[in-house]
Amino acid sequence: MTSPRDGDSPRSPIGGHEFDGAASGSTRRVPSWCSLGRRPRVAVMGPPDREDVIQEWRRLRATVVQDSEIIVEDFRFEHDYQADPVDASPDLVIVLGGDGSILQCARQLGCRQCPVLGINCGRLGFLAALSPDDFLDAWPKLCTGEFSIVEHVMLFIELIRDHEVVASQFALNDAAVMAGRPFRILDIDLFADGEWATRYRCDGLIVATPVGSTAHNLSAGGPILRRNLPAVVISPISPHTLTVRPLVDSADTVFELTVTEPYESTSIVVDGRVLGDLIEGDRVRIQRADFAFEMVSVPGQNDYRTLRDKLGWSGSFRLRS
Repeated sequence: MTSPRDGDSPRSPIGGHEFDGAASGSTRRVPSWCSLGRRPRVAVMGPPDREDVIQEWRRLRATVVQDSEIIVEDFRFEHDYQADPVDASPDLVIVLGGDGSILQCARQLGCRQCPVLGINCGRLGFLAALSPDDFLDAWPKLCTGEFSIVEHVMLFIELIRDHEVVASQFALNDAAVMAGRPFRILDIDLFADGEWATRYRCDGLIVATPVGSTAHNLSAGGPILRRNLPAVVISPISPHTLTVRPLVDSADTVFELTVTEPYESTSIVVDGRVLGDLIEGDRVRIQRADFAFEMVSVPGQNDYRTLRDKLGWSGSFRLRS
């Protein structure tokens, strides 16, 4: 895969949308289909072999097709968005499923990102926040542009061996060095912007985006970051030294990781998928991608409500008289 820093900048108009904000944050803009007086071009994605997802889409499709042009229906995760002509690419991607389907969507869109709306047909649904019934209520407003776009930091990960990139991948959640068998402690060196930062003695190391801060990072004791922050969090897994704590840094920092003595199955895992096994001398470079993942935010959604609803935050609240 070519580095996102090569060639034309992906920040030019993509899919008929002009970027009018920073790489992270919430922006409200007039959708291209509204300004051009046409219906939105919609792509629909969902996981294979999920009959519940297919059934929900059958129920929702009649509503969607009334106000949009459906150009892609992909329930095998096979559509190549990179091959679409720019003037025929989707204005909006509807993803049915769970958070794993959202991660797959981010991978497939690659440098051709466009607004994504998640419909939760799974269990947690931290990213895919709308239920199918909520979607039916929100859809008319979406078609008239009554929504905001929240842009999430994405990472670009490269596995470098003998000064050559042998594997690369974009990430929406995280990149993690995992020890593998025989599951003994690792020595992992962290470099930030070319300078040696520290050596971790741990079972593994996670570099997570704000979106990924509620995933593996949270399980490892890392902090929750607001999802539109231009930041990353670095969390060691079971560090040998108690003074080692998770670190939050700018998303614009370029990180490199090296493992002093990797084991036979020590690997770099990106969004839950093995990018490659690590051998002695390998370097893992992690940097901010030149584009953001765009999630549609409908009225009533916010990070704290998501934490309450999805992660079980509780407490009592009483207005003072």
